[in-house]
Amino acid sequence: MAKYALVVAAIPLKQAFTYGIPENMAYSVMVGVRVVVPFGRRELTGYVIGTTDEDPDASFVVKPIKRVIDHEPLYGLAEVDLAAWMARFYLCSQGEAIATMIPGGRRDSGMPALDVDDSPDAIVTTLTDEQRAAVEAIIAREVPMYYLYGVTGSGKTEVFLQAAEAVIAQGRQVIYLVPEITLTHQLARQVSSRFEGKVAVLHSALTPSQRLAQWKKIKRGEVMMAIGARSAVFAPFGNLGLVIIDEEHENSYKSGSSPRYHARQVAQKRCQDCNATLVMGSATPSLEAWKLMEDDTRMRRLHLPYRVAGGVPPKVSVVNMLGESRTISRALQTDIQRVLDRHRQVILFLNRRGFSYFFHCRSCGYEMKCPHCSVALTYHKERGGEMVCHYCGYRGRPINVCPECGSLDVGYSGFGTEMVEQEVGVLFPYATVARLDTDSAKDKDVMGKVLDDFRAGRIDILLGTQMVAKGLNFPGVELVGIVLADSGMNIPDFRAQERTFSLLVQVSGRAGRYNDRGRVVIQTFRPDNPAITYACSGDVASFYEQELQVRKETGFPPYSRLINLVLRGRNERKVSDTTRSLANLLEDLCSRMSEAMDGRSSGADASSQDAPQVFGWSECPLEKIAGNWRHHILMLGRDPARVHAVVGRALESFQVPSGIYIEVDVDPLQLL
Repeated sequence: MAKYALVVAAIPLKQAFTYGIPENMAYSVMVGVRVVVPFGRRELTGYVIGTTDEDPDASFVVKPIKRVIDHEPLYGLAEVDLAAWMARFYLCSQGEAIATMIPGGRRDSGMPALDVDDSPDAIVTTLTDEQRAAVEAIIAREVPMYYLYGVTGSGKTEVFLQAAEAVIAQGRQVIYLVPEITLTHQLARQVSSRFEGKVAVLHSALTPSQRLAQWKKIKRGEVMMAIGARSAVFAPFGNLGLVIIDEEHENSYKSGSSPRYHARQVAQKRCQDCNATLVMGSATPSLEAWKLMEDDTRMRRLHLPYRVAGGVPPKVSVVNMLGESRTISRALQTDIQRVLDRHRQVILFLNRRGFSYFFHCRSCGYEMKCPHCSVALTYHKERGGEMVCHYCGYRGRPINVCPECGSLDVGYSGFGTEMVEQEVGVLFPYATVARLDTDSAKDKDVMGKVLDDFRAGRIDILLGTQMVAKGLNFPGVELVGIVLADSGMNIPDFRAQERTFSLLVQVSGRAGRYNDRGRVVIQTFRPDNPAITYACSGDVASFYEQELQVRKETGFPPYSRLINLVLRGRNERKVSDTTRSLANLLEDLCSRMSEAMDGRSSGADASSQDAPQVFGWSECPLEKIAGNWRHHILMLGRDPARVHAVVGRALESFQVPSGIYIEVDVDPLQLL
């Protein structure tokens, strides 16, 4: 039996560590199990990635494994190799990558939080010609990737499910990704009878132990399909045949902590390794995916131009909010009343929770900010009038006197979902109103009940943030009101226009899916903004064409690779000095690479123009979060491999001072 184990841990150290295998653990330590190991003066959970009989270098003392956590392997060599690829691509450690994949539970427990057996009978659906052609194309597998591009309500889900049925019939397995828990809930109900006993559900609302139970069912081969949000892309299937990414454009497919992986990129790697097919879909593809569709030998576009339930695209109107005195304009109020009079339903969307989003002095302009973050506190009336930071969770009381000028003229400005809910209650006292955001839906049972009640017609007006914008299908909805379309436009981010356009089109798609009475009212202070005008006309292709032209001229993705290095720490001066030192090192490495490329350039070869560059370094737009000062360095280059090489070389040689942490974000979706 092997005498030593190679172990990695969820720490930013990029080597494996050798531990001795005690005799009593000889048959239980193997690739795929978690172990507890001594590490300095502490103990860590480690992941076994290999075993050996070879004696290690005698320059260090080999410590023994303390204990084995798992009775059976949770992962295999395929997952070890995938973690090694993630470590290279996302510039993290292999241990961090494996820890991201594996559920953290210690033992199996309980039923999943979403009752996948509680579903209606399977509905036999007749496909349209476009749907049938899409299913046949996916099954034929002429190219490795397909993109199901169709208007909202065009039946993308049915195409996905029929393709999944065909793959499962061949004895291969399927991963089906959705961006939100709300959609996981809806999809699990929809497919449980169709794939009875063959489905595992993986999402963040499950406890770690419940996730572990679902993971083990997949690993043992007891199910053929895994449904879930981002992390379900790691489901340990041994014979993967198809990965589906629904609503591919959604930012939630990108991890917000190290390793900052994107599920789309991991899915591409898994499909390449397993000879599986990748199918993505959206009414508003990401700009990267749209650009990739230009080469149909790599990814083929499958177009679904019509709504399958007989509905037509809703009529869209824009209301200029200049001169309006309430959050609900007079035009939107009239439309809501008309819909309620017909006993139909309304969705109101505002991507800002709380009652108001800043509290200030009207005399001198003082703004009440979080003491730990460089952001304004949000006033939450429902929480007893608390001021809350949405970044670190700090809570405080509103001020009565301005601390800077002593004025009593202080109060809140702006508005969030709580204020809109209050105003709607006053304007429509006989309507049943429900709010769905991360404040009101902290309990997962509340979210499911609200959605079920709205679908059953027991709620007249559903008000919410992005939770109500993504993929949900409610037959009774005739009107969607976008309370303020401008909330995402003022963010200092090159993707702001793309995000605004996508959100407007997606929210609008909730209206009139089963008839021709659908209406959308977009309230804005910037009615001439291109994202709004193109969303109103439904001209997706023209928006992408002009946005790609802007990206090409500015050199931003998808025409380049961007890597964001965020340095944070408690000492502002130390963070600033360290950022400057790292930026200087990166600039030096870029300069050397540029000179080397010029030296061997011969016409067709790459020249210094293709060398990476330090695009800029400064304080982050949100300079302070949770007491940590934050600066960032943006690396940009047309050749992804060269950008990776420069950043990787710099991180290997740079001595990070104590108290300073570096977060690496490859292909960032936001730069805050």
